[in-house]
Amino acid sequence: MEEVTLKELWKSYNQKVEENLVLNQKNASDISKMKVNSLLSSMKPMKVFALIVGAIWVIAIGSMIINLFVYAYHKVSLFFLYSAAIQVLLTLLAIGVYIYQLTLIHNVDIDEPILSTQEKLARLKTSTLWVTRLLFLQLPVWTTFYLPRSVFVNGNTMFLLFQGIITLTFSLVAIWLFLNIKYENRNKKWFRLIFNSKEWLPILKSMELLEQIDDYKENKKIISREHRRE
Repeated sequence: MEEVTLKELWKSYNQKVEENLVLNQKNASDISKMKVNSLLSSMKPMKVFALIVGAIWVIAIGSMIINLFVYAYHKVSLFFLYSAAIQVLLTLLAIGVYIYQLTLIHNVDIDEPILSTQEKLARLKTSTLWVTRLLFLQLPVWTTFYLPRSVFVNGNTMFLLFQGIITLTFSLVAIWLFLNIKYENRNKKWFRLIFNSKEWLPILKSMELLEQIDDYKENKKIISREHRRE
């Protein structure tokens, strides 16, 4: 009789421990989801600001470029004209990426399956890398837009040599960054320096939190299996 009573007490104790663990894990999971939602929401103001500034820049500079192409193509510096056109085109692509990212953030639902949220975060991560690559491709044109139309006619050799070195250096840096800005390099110092902002850190923290939620669910399954064995 005492043995049966002890077994029942032990079984009851195990059940209460399991219920407490499950409850704690559920609370931890809910808190993690709220943190993910908060982290993603913190990215919106920066992206909206970048979107507005980018749109104003594209409209203003784009309108000027169109007018120069139509009315003053043979008078204005071609260095300025084409440098500005490349810059506006890359900014326009970046605006498209920001709109895509804001749509992704808006569509994230903390109550949806974890796999779906992880997939959206993965797309957010990839698009963040791509928009940064595109923006760095602007580097060379910032070294050419101020050159006059007659630079190769009236420019002295030393100036042209210096200008060539500057433009080539910026071009190589832009190409190197375009090729090396990828997730595998996230732990390198130069990468952390570039991405140490609300453009990137909330994504990484959100991904870590979702991995924790996966761990909670896995632990819950293990506890349930152990309880059934008993």
